[in-house]
Amino acid sequence: MDISIVVPVFNEEESLSELREWIEKVLSVHSYQYEVIMVDDGSNDSSWKVIEELAASHKEVKGIRFRRNYGKAAALHTAFQVAEGEVVITMDADLQDSPEEVPELTRMILEDGFDIVSGWKKKRYDPLSKRIPSKLYNLIARMFSGIKLHDFNCGLKAYRKAVVKSIEVYGDMHRYIPFLAKQAGFRKIGEKVVQHQERKYGVTKYGIERFIIGYLDLISISFISRFGKRPMHLFGTLGTLMFLGGFVAATYLGIQKIIYTVRGEVLARVTESPYFYLALVAMILGTQLFLTGFLGELVSRSSSDRNVYLIDEQLNLSS
Repeated sequence: MDISIVVPVFNEEESLSELREWIEKVLSVHSYQYEVIMVDDGSNDSSWKVIEELAASHKEVKGIRFRRNYGKAAALHTAFQVAEGEVVITMDADLQDSPEEVPELTRMILEDGFDIVSGWKKKRYDPLSKRIPSKLYNLIARMFSGIKLHDFNCGLKAYRKAVVKSIEVYGDMHRYIPFLAKQAGFRKIGEKVVQHQERKYGVTKYGIERFIIGYLDLISISFISRFGKRPMHLFGTLGTLMFLGGFVAATYLGIQKIIYTVRGEVLARVTESPYFYLALVAMILGTQLFLTGFLGELVSRSSSDRNVYLIDEQLNLSS
């Protein structure tokens, strides 16, 4: 199998047949063997019925149906597990992503050696209220991830098979698959300007809240990728510094009190100084942070996947 095209579906009954025909029209002029995996993410319209009809009449169409709406990331992750193509293409079901881009995306993976090629909707047909927050969001995403992509949100992306088989997509992390792949060791990430279509049917399934959620997810994935396997490095360091700062401050107050007493000078009791309580709070918080890191380290060490390492090649080793 050369290409697996993954299409998450949520209430897109009007566009599915047209999308399949468009894909067939484009790929029929090539010698690719391909499959189209449509994942119905708990639609409450007739999307699944349309997928059933398409699968019955076209052997390249495969369908997966969720009992309820789990989100795009879950749909992609599930499809990635069953995808058989050497190149996996993801695209939205609303006809705004053009299948005309599939051959060139495939070529960039197979011939140019990219692990991931992300689409860039340079000319968008979205309202200004959507384009401006998107630019700000992508700027922040580039800063956090270190990946120079213009459009993290673009649903049209191409992946080498090894990439989608090596990562776990959850929550709303579908926006950050390039980041997840980079953390897994797949660092050749490219970008291609792609054609963006005006929405033909229905309405968008995302609101302004996706930018807030996306920003929070970016913080989460940055934290997990850096400290998920070594929480003690973060919490232990912060806790130690905070405890030492409080301890030094408390020691200073105590020594100051002793010096004044020896000299026969009057000085208010240490417990009457606000700095004493600040020092005490710092030591308590430092201890709590340290223990948090210690407990996190225990959980991390007992995790079932703590020793999962991705091996690129092996030589002269028996299976």
